[in-house]
Amino acid sequence: MRAPFRTGYIGRTVLLTTVLTAPTLTAQAPAGFDAAWSRVRTQFHDRLREEGVVGGSLWFVHDDRVLAREFFGFAELASERAVDEYTIYHWASITKTFTGVAIMQLRDRGLLRLDDPVVDYLPELQGVHDPFGSVRDITIRHLLSHSSGFRGPTWPWGGEPWHPHEPTAWEQLVAMVPYTRIHFRPGSRFGYSNPGIIFLGRIIEMLTGDDYEVYVDKNILKPLGMYRSYFDRTPYHLLPYRSNNYYVEDGVPAANGLDFDTGITVSNGGLNAPITDMVTYLRWLAGDSAVMEPAAGVLRRSSLEEMWMPRVPVPAEPGDSVAESVGLAFFTARLGSIEVIGHTGEQKAFLSFFSVDPTSGAAAIAALNTLGISSAGPPVPNTRRIRAELRALLLIDVFPLFR
Repeated sequence: MRAPFRTGYIGRTVLLTTVLTAPTLTAQAPAGFDAAWSRVRTQFHDRLREEGVVGGSLWFVHDDRVLAREFFGFAELASERAVDEYTIYHWASITKTFTGVAIMQLRDRGLLRLDDPVVDYLPELQGVHDPFGSVRDITIRHLLSHSSGFRGPTWPWGGEPWHPHEPTAWEQLVAMVPYTRIHFRPGSRFGYSNPGIIFLGRIIEMLTGDDYEVYVDKNILKPLGMYRSYFDRTPYHLLPYRSNNYYVEDGVPAANGLDFDTGITVSNGGLNAPITDMVTYLRWLAGDSAVMEPAAGVLRRSSLEEMWMPRVPVPAEPGDSVAESVGLAFFTARLGSIEVIGHTGEQKAFLSFFSVDPTSGAAAIAALNTLGISSAGPPVPNTRRIRAELRALLLIDVFPLFR
């Protein structure tokens, strides 16, 4: 049974305070966890309230135990549908980690090599302008590690309100190839690239004969037991659980719509799922045998660990105390002696992150359904900063308790 909750209006923000029942904070948690989580909880609720966030969730797990979970606000304002454990969020670029796992599956099955030239699989890319040498120098490994030199955004031009949310067909990306250049020597540095991951999704389709969504569902989601996870538009039976998302302009949240289609960019950011399914994914990453044994065929543990090896340093964001590097589709984040693997997500007005400490089996995940945009008038929500603050606080106060 779901825990009871109290709601109250604070300005334009609705705050949901969940009264959690045992075993949310179990006796098995390490000494100091209650006090540390109290600081995290206060930060989470206070900052979301201050910044006008409509709804969000934050969970912390260790092995097969959910040690803490926080719910804030609404999944949908119009119906006053509260956020709960069944709320389905859009996970945006966290999808990239599933794409990486799929590529490693194909590598382990002998269908590709990470150092193969990308053009061997996608000859359409021969038309890319590479001022640093041959486009054949760009490998699958470069795409996985965001070191290929391809641009960051999918569109090479500024967006217009009448544009589709993302390109809908592979042919649209191919049409951009003559206008695409490599921006730095492949392998020489980090350069986050959405098109690079889309190319990986296309390779998956070419090698398997499945649409990307079908392949990942059959080979990752279903074997892990992520039965409420899906791509793009929501199945009718899950619509009651889907979170809306909100831009805030002049202090007023505006609904952005329950559904949108990521088109050909689905491998880059098309996943939707409740946190309960995502916690299963985190437990698998963390090495929980209860998840690993039934899903033994998804990917060898050694291949996962290969994906987590730091390969290219990531320039720090202003004011961010966390040092990051990228491996193969996963990022490593270090603060002091603690190093975790994970990823962030941001699309439409959804923001998210997860962090996993494979050494201890501890993991955290959060999602918000609100993003401020620049406009005249009152200050806009700084939800990106909230995400950075929460990640840092968890690394400082909570993850060290499990070492």
